[in-house]
Amino acid sequence: MDAEIKSTKTENLDRKNAEAELGGGQKRIDAQHKKGKLTARERIALLVDEGSFEEIGKFVMHRTRDFGLDKEHYLGDGVVTGYGTVNGRLIYVFAQDFTVFGGALSETHAEKICKIMDLALKNGAPLIGLNDSGGARIQEGVLSLAGYADIFFRNTLASGVIPQISAIMGPCAGGAVYSPAITDFILMVENTSYMFVTGPNVVKTVTHETVTAEELGGASTHSTKSGVTHFACANELACIQYIKKLLSYIPQNCEDDPIRLPYEPADELRPNLNTLIPENPNQPYDMREVIEELVDADSFFEVHQAFAENIVVGFARLAGRSIGVVGNQPAVLAGVLDIDASTKAARFVRFCDCFNIPLLVLEDVPGFLPGTDQEWNAIITNGAKLLYAFCEATVPRVTVITRKAYGGAYDVMNSKHIGADLNYAWPTAEIAVMGASGAAEIIFKREIAEADDPQQRLQEKVQEYTEKFANPYRAAFRGYIDEVIYPDQTRQKLIRAFQMLENKVATLPKKKHGNIPL
Repeated sequence: MDAEIKSTKTENLDRKNAEAELGGGQKRIDAQHKKGKLTARERIALLVDEGSFEEIGKFVMHRTRDFGLDKEHYLGDGVVTGYGTVNGRLIYVFAQDFTVFGGALSETHAEKICKIMDLALKNGAPLIGLNDSGGARIQEGVLSLAGYADIFFRNTLASGVIPQISAIMGPCAGGAVYSPAITDFILMVENTSYMFVTGPNVVKTVTHETVTAEELGGASTHSTKSGVTHFACANELACIQYIKKLLSYIPQNCEDDPIRLPYEPADELRPNLNTLIPENPNQPYDMREVIEELVDADSFFEVHQAFAENIVVGFARLAGRSIGVVGNQPAVLAGVLDIDASTKAARFVRFCDCFNIPLLVLEDVPGFLPGTDQEWNAIITNGAKLLYAFCEATVPRVTVITRKAYGGAYDVMNSKHIGADLNYAWPTAEIAVMGASGAAEIIFKREIAEADDPQQRLQEKVQEYTEKFANPYRAAFRGYIDEVIYPDQTRQKLIRAFQMLENKVATLPKKKHGNIPL
């Protein structure tokens, strides 16, 4: 008799497990697949190491009795939550299930997410959110809104303590967008995901603009125009692969160090760098070519690639060590700093500083972008964000000036004066208040105007200024540049520099927190 009772109870558990794993049912799963989307459980299975996922809250159900919901219950309530490992490292994950009420967030749905957020924070491990939700569950009213706020609050507490990654794999609209916005990195899937505060119908009603969901808030829009998303992925498999790769560069938490891969010293000379900078200082080149020569082979992982392309940021490895790279891009807008480039780089610098990732800065910057558009949209405040981020960073910081370092942009790009540990320059470096032509026109304005041949005199003065200031040596004489180095030796110098700085300790003045110019 006891065996029969045990068998019945086991069968009941089997049924409930099967019911929970079916989500909203096979018909809705099929509909999800027809849209080119995976289910919540399929996504988790692709993300974590095989057999490592442990689910939490599998049998949770909503508590609402209004609007007919008392007759419609699904085990799990539209979100799969738990923990597992990615390449052997602990992570926490939630995946919203669009087959259950369109993934709409309810009170209990939010409680499940909050529970694993709390566990992630207590245990110091990354949190990954796979978002696919129609938004707040309208039938629950303020309860669902309260659930969102509970999540936002935890996102903020966890910020800078554990890495937080958000993958948008379907709709993410209204209040739902603010949780991903607080996290460290956002990934979107092209053609099947979108993010916006108000949808196309509301936009049309209020502003009379006709726009599709994809145009308003698709992966392409947010990866190129707004910069909301860091990675636009071709499909869900690519998105999950990006998450895994991203995790490989970052530590478990703010007290941890990134994983260092084994590295065998070899010939570190890179002769290609000797001829990479064009003879003509106004001719562009691709800073990515410099990066690829300096870092370990195939290790550069660019972030925000399609946004603010006049600056390049991303992770890489140098002698097996994870580093963050920030480089001006002369191939786009001559590498000037503008609003978007400043905010993009500042956000990346602050992330690296949060999680003990050393910073390498490659500088070729002619200044800040002039113009009414920039001034009226607060280039002053936005440019100051990058300045603030570098000034505040306590991780090892090394700068290499490859060519131009003009004006305030020289200061902002991790100069010695704002706390950089080591500053190198190539012989091609030009460190000055401005370019030779502009400087000569100002300094020798009267002399040029009074000359018999003003154009010839201008060229003479440009040449004079160039010889005196458009080089790295005056800065080196002052100690602002630690060493003028041969380009082909740069990788070797950087490996030794970061080894030397490995045990750097720097502290900021005691404070509640700074007031970054937002």
